[in-house]
Amino acid sequence: MTHPQNLQPFAVIGQTADWLAIHKPAGIGMHSEDGEAGLVVLAEQQFDYPLWPVHRLDKVTSGIILLAKNASAAARLSSLFAEHKIQKYYLAQSAQKPKKKQGWVKGDMSKGRNGSWLLQRSSNNPAITRFISHFDEQAQKRLFLLKPLTGRTHQLRVALKSLGAAIDGDSRYGGDNADRTYLHAFMLCFRDESDGCAAQDIVLSCLPDHGHWASLPETWQAPWQIL
Repeated sequence: MTHPQNLQPFAVIGQTADWLAIHKPAGIGMHSEDGEAGLVVLAEQQFDYPLWPVHRLDKVTSGIILLAKNASAAARLSSLFAEHKIQKYYLAQSAQKPKKKQGWVKGDMSKGRNGSWLLQRSSNNPAITRFISHFDEQAQKRLFLLKPLTGRTHQLRVALKSLGAAIDGDSRYGGDNADRTYLHAFMLCFRDESDGCAAQDIVLSCLPDHGHWASLPETWQAPWQIL
């Protein structure tokens, strides 16, 4: 099984006896595919112990990924994600002007062609995303802080396309050409109640290492106060 070329060791964002949070680079899939090792296998090789995925990021997305260190922690953390008890915040950038600068994107999602997804006008079982944005004058880029309240495939990429501001580098959904897709898992916040330990509030944060993020508003460092 081959490894992605020029792959650096995963940076550790945080860990306990039950879980490990690392920085996933863009371009690596969660699972091994077509003879190329996926993130879980690569992380197990780097840290030399078994790991369990409890959520996922698209191959094109970078940022925080949480992995369990044992089966019981995997079940507990997976349940927290399924019950939307882990708050997720993402960053994205676009060269395109959105229809609105902040608010909600809400609608049913359906499969389109060639693995793409479509946002519908109906809301029978909708994907829901809250967002706020900031225009970087120097870079001439619109930066987005996104909070998905549901967890659908390609949800954030489709949400920004629906706003007329497809993510830079996201060729599937009409983003401007770029060296990567500029979508990044920025922060995870949850209450950790592992067996035998006092409950604690966890905030895991990781800024992107690519893109125009120097001008991020200070309020975005505590996104739960604004989204």
